[in-house]
Amino acid sequence: MNTEFELRGVNHVALVCSDMKQTVDFYSGVLGMSLIKTIELPMGWGQHFFFDCGGGNALAFFWFPDAPDGVPGVSAPKNLPDRGELLSAVGSMNHLAFDVPPEKIEEYRERLVAKGIDVGVLLNHDDSEFGVAPAVHDGVFVRSIYFKDPDGILIEFACWLRELDRPEDVRHEPKTAADRTR
Repeated sequence: MNTEFELRGVNHVALVCSDMKQTVDFYSGVLGMSLIKTIELPMGWGQHFFFDCGGGNALAFFWFPDAPDGVPGVSAPKNLPDRGELLSAVGSMNHLAFDVPPEKIEEYRERLVAKGIDVGVLLNHDDSEFGVAPAVHDGVFVRSIYFKDPDGILIEFACWLRELDRPEDVRHEPKTAADRTR
């Protein structure tokens, strides 16, 4: 437990979009998040909009008229993890995961597909060599699906299946910059 600072979770995550209307249509229209605050930035810098993403948390987007385009494989992964892509650049946001109820994840995948969203397969994350299992077992700690928003931001719906309290849950030594293989 952190005694240095009283951290109460994530207030919001702020991302950058290419088209605020398209972003509102996706996050409100497809995912059902309420738009809770809109801001016109001073001096024509753009807009800053906030969505309620549940649990007292918010997801925010900036729209900058002169923002450079994202670069797949740099600013975000090129594709979905179940299609062999996970790499993104240092300092980038790899993906955004929303917590969903375990009993709803399959239904949510079907709903997204029905809305025309390209959704990856349901993954059972475990500690096996490749990190996923073909079926749920005692070692599966989270189940998830991945998809992208209109700007290519990788989104995950994830549900915890167990507490992360086993000795094997924290067993790896952190790598350093010297461990990079370039």
